[in-house]
Amino acid sequence: MNENQLHFLKIATSNDFEMAAIATFNRQYEENNVYRSYCDLLNISPSEIKTIKDIPYLPIQFFKSHEVKCFKASPKITFTSSGTTAAVNAQHPILHKEIYENSFQKGFENRYGDPKDWAILALLPSYLERQGSSLIYMMDALIQQSSHPSSGFYLDEFDQLKAQLETLEAQKHPTILLGVSFALLDFAEQHPLSLQHSIVMETGGMKGRRKEMIREDLHATLKKAFGVKEIHSEYGMTELLSQAYSMGNGRFECPAWMKVIPHETNDPFSPVKGTKIGRLNIIDLANQESCAFIATDDLGRVFPDGSFEVMGRLDQSDIRGCNLLVY
Repeated sequence: MNENQLHFLKIATSNDFEMAAIATFNRQYEENNVYRSYCDLLNISPSEIKTIKDIPYLPIQFFKSHEVKCFKASPKITFTSSGTTAAVNAQHPILHKEIYENSFQKGFENRYGDPKDWAILALLPSYLERQGSSLIYMMDALIQQSSHPSSGFYLDEFDQLKAQLETLEAQKHPTILLGVSFALLDFAEQHPLSLQHSIVMETGGMKGRRKEMIREDLHATLKKAFGVKEIHSEYGMTELLSQAYSMGNGRFECPAWMKVIPHETNDPFSPVKGTKIGRLNIIDLANQESCAFIATDDLGRVFPDGSFEVMGRLDQSDIRGCNLLVY
């Protein structure tokens, strides 16, 4: 692995980010055939990229229809998104797992410190039941680094999970309970607890198991069930190698090498002004081997300090320029 591929971890200022983003664009334009073809269809060349505002974002659907990568060798691992058997799932090929490992490690440490200081309990049944989850890969690594014997994955062992949490509470040991939304709700309904030394963190998604809820209602239900003041959140996806975290107010904060820039929903090439709701476009400089510039299907708003809220999903009928997906 080229050591320059981890240079994004050294970003400290907005100028660092701008320079790294432009350098990444120039390299990925040359090495990523899918991204280059997309830029060429838009009549955009590297000579026109003066600031990050000039960089085009690859629609996230490309990860379902194309092999988005900057290398010719076979990937060492391919992360895949969840979905029904009839759905076409996204695929994110990775040549060097160390890039992802460094990204999620540093991102977690920036927000929560050393994993060894926590008991980490993961309630992720929908992810454990399939192969290729980047979230499971990350949580497995963090659990292995945790020094507490209670750390681990819990599938349907709600009684055991409750007992472990009660023991950890009695020990006053710092604990993170991370789960997919429907599983946390199922657990909360069966085993309400008073957690004084634990963080409850949801990673979104009902996965078709329960009726969708707005974030405020979800968090209100979980706060009442677990006796906590705030619910933390993790924002990540198969197509990204970085995560943003919310410490409880519904506003996510990015690591220094990740930036969210909202664009108009009916004009994917025009950034929105102020805190108006728009399509969330993401620069993730950990995506060194795929594409670092992604137009997601999430709707949200970005605040002056760079934090952002997720408000929902983009209606596919609102997407313009979808003919660019076929070439």
